[in-house]
Amino acid sequence: MDKFYTVDICGREEHLPILPLPSGINIAFFNLHGNVELTEHCAKQIAERVKKYDPDVLITAESKGLQITHCVARDIGHKFYAVARKSKKLYMQDGIEVQAKTITTGDVQHLYLSAHDVNLIKGKRVAIIDDVISTGAANAALEQLVAMAGGEVVCRAFVLAEGDAKDRKGVEYLATIPLL
Repeated sequence: MDKFYTVDICGREEHLPILPLPSGINIAFFNLHGNVELTEHCAKQIAERVKKYDPDVLITAESKGLQITHCVARDIGHKFYAVARKSKKLYMQDGIEVQAKTITTGDVQHLYLSAHDVNLIKGKRVAIIDDVISTGAANAALEQLVAMAGGEVVCRAFVLAEGDAKDRKGVEYLATIPLL
């Protein structure tokens, strides 16, 4: 990887590799996996933004949103958070599902929510947490799952807003990156 995009995330400079997607668009690839310091830094900032919405439950889609959601949940005092899985696990036979086509994969994905997480969300104020928002397809799928489960989305918080996502109403983010 020879090319990088530099972004300032609340005082922390990160150099993101520029990678091509199957569609021909290039993205500044952001990855929290395995990076404890970056995850903690971003989670602290997102927790501060999310607190003002007073959510009862957080939800994310696997996998890149897992560790940041875990840290945000811890930082705002939540013992549980919901996870939309990309494959239907044995314990999820009585859950719900939706479909999404995201910019990263370019293919239709299924998101599954277990009955346990449906019950966690039912009648609750929910904050969606994830690493990056771009086209909004994954966010829309999470919103659909929350609605199907009987919850109300009160906040959408991301580390990065990519492209036009920075102009969406009701979206909290720490920094912006372009589509390249």
